Amino acid sequence: MALLSILPTSWKDFPIFAAGVLAVCMLAYRASIKRKEAQKQPLTPISELPEKSQPIKQKDRAPGAWEPTHFDYPPLEPSQEHFSNVKPIPYRPFKWGDYHVTMGIRNMPFDEWIELDCEFPQFHKVCDYRIRTRADRLVSVHPAQPGIVPSGHAAAEEFMYELAEYLSRRHPDVYRVTRKPVSRVSEENGWYGEGKIKDITLIPFSETYDLEKDEPLKVARSLMQEDFTLMLEGTDGRYYLQAGAVVIAGSWRLEDKMGMPLEDIHTSGNVPQYQSKLQMSMGRYFRRLPLDKPVIRNNYAVQLVQEPAMRVPAPAQGDLLALDPDELAWAATMNGSEDSGDFERAKHISDQVDRASASAPAPAGKDGEKRYPASRTSTPATLRTVRLRTERQTLRRLPRTGAIVFTIRVYQTPFEEIVREPGMAGRLASAIRSWPDDVARYKARDAYEAVLPLLDRRHEEELEQGLISEGDKKNTFPF
Repeated sequence: MALLSILPTSWKDFPIFAAGVLAVCMLAYRASIKRKEAQKQPLTPISELPEKSQPIKQKDRAPGAWEPTHFDYPPLEPSQEHFSNVKPIPYRPFKWGDYHVTMGIRNMPFDEWIELDCEFPQFHKVCDYRIRTRADRLVSVHPAQPGIVPSGHAAAEEFMYELAEYLSRRHPDVYRVTRKPVSRVSEENGWYGEGKIKDITLIPFSETYDLEKDEPLKVARSLMQEDFTLMLEGTDGRYYLQAGAVVIAGSWRLEDKMGMPLEDIHTSGNVPQYQSKLQMSMGRYFRRLPLDKPVIRNNYAVQLVQEPAMRVPAPAQGDLLALDPDELAWAATMNGSEDSGDFERAKHISDQVDRASASAPAPAGKDGEKRYPASRTSTPATLRTVRLRTERQTLRRLPRTGAIVFTIRVYQTPFEEIVREPGMAGRLASAIRSWPDDVARYKARDAYEAVLPLLDRRHEEELEQGLISEGDKKNTFPF
């Protein structure tokens, strides 16, 4: 009866009725066309989305709760230089004067997330060797901790795809990708509404990785020079190390830290002044880190490295030290064997002996073991054997899992190169002397403090030659 009521009551009214029906059909057709066109458009950058499009506000969510959020990485300018022509950035993150413990974070430009330079081939060789020989200890996903934090599997997969998108756009002459057809479901696509990446080829090394079949953490670590960890927020508000690939840490082991919350990672390593100066601020910062504001920080250490000719017996061909004589991957001179069953950073620090006996044969502890590796006690600290080891660290939140990616790029520079930079010898000596006792123990200053007079001598030479002035103590941190 309702349908009959809208029919024309006479043939005179039929043209009017037909015109109305036609108009309704045309409007429906146009609406359908607009919906189809909208599906073909690239995803709108997050900066252009209305605020109400954010499904949940950062400050309002419960601890451990994260709703997948739409985010398009800002457009990237392709790098103008092939990595083979790029020298490592000379980070010098130390200052004249007093030592202060701070987070030291800075805003990071989006196109500086991952950096490549001419050391990439050597890093890749070391990384490949390490993954082939001990991946089970260096590359890991921690299972879910029921009721607290999920497994790191989803975050690892998301990070792999984010990295492939970034690198292929930032360095198209180094990485080549093939993509799947564009899906009608936007969440199944890659950046900017393009098809999801199927595989990525590292052109200089003729290596192709299948993102649907290969292990995400191994793929991600093989694509770049950085180590990384993935931190997930738990229902208790703390961030847990739930996945990572750490192959060149030098003085800590991923296997000792997996599954730990952020504060335990630091306190178990006896990081100086962490609880009094850093713990609360770091916890708050991780909690509040937004999607569109990645950050960067730098730190430094000093590493004593035994000269290859002094190693007895010489490393066998195929051993790590034969491939990595600068001890990029593991600081063997300082720490001894990486496979020591009881190696802990805290134990390494607490077992140190006085400065006066540091150059003498290592005394035995209560358990009869030497407190220092033999290589450390027999290696003199010279401008050739001492390295500045700096790290470039970035923090970025992933949009779908809410995980925070912590990348760590390592740089090593022999002191004999540092002293050729005007003003650096005096500045470095001042920084090393400024460490309070707890920091000096943590950084094992006793192992290389014999080099300080050499830095002082170079500083005096620069003053005499007019290369620097006595009052010139500008800090250009982190350079």
